[in-house]
Parts: sequence; C-alpha cells; structure tokens
Amino acid sequence: MAKMRKKSELPTKICQRCGLPFSWRRKWARDWEAVKYCSERCRKAGVSAAER
Repeated sequence: MAKMRKKSELPTKICQRCGLPFSWRRKWARDWEAVKYCSERCRKAGVSAAER
C-alpha cells in the first residue's frame, strides 16, 4: 500500500479560470499535467473575456 500524504504535501496548481489554488486529486493521477481547471464549473466557463 502507498504511503499516505498530508494534504499540505500534495502538489498544487492555480486554476486558469478563477485564479484560485487547487490540490492534486486521485482521479487526476493519470493526467495531472493536463489539468488546468479546479472544477467542472471553471472548465465549462473556459477563458474569461477579460483574459482574451
């Protein structure tokens, strides 16, 4: 069994939509490098008009 990590030890990224930090999740293990958004809501919203 894999060693358990504290949540503070998990890798983090900044959401491209809302700008808030989010932590690694197990469901993103295979494609963590491709994850850009913190939630489904941000992913569906995409890039805001102000960022274009």
